[in-house]
Amino acid sequence: MTTTSTADAQATAKPGPRPIQRDWVSRTLGGTLLGFTMAIGCSGLLTVVLAAADVALGTRAQLAMWLVPPVWLSVLGACFMFASGLRTWLWLGLANLVVFGAYFIARFF
Repeated sequence: MTTTSTADAQATAKPGPRPIQRDWVSRTLGGTLLGFTMAIGCSGLLTVVLAAADVALGTRAQLAMWLVPPVWLSVLGACFMFASGLRTWLWLGLANLVVFGAYFIARFF
């Protein structure tokens, strides 16, 4: 009969589950808040682009309205792929600046 030492038992033991990360709240808030503003910006940008293409108002409004939930939920789902909550806020904030910058350029120029 062989006996195993404590070191051998620890070396062959499976690692336990990873602890819950502390920044999940900041990731969730970043994805929720900045994802919503990004979705609204994308909707406004689509409205401006479709208005320039002479799409009927009813069609333009429906397309803009139904664009918001898929964009918002896609951003909310993807926000957990960032390495930290700070990176979530920074990258989504930058993406919002790009979207709203494109909106204002399309709208006023």
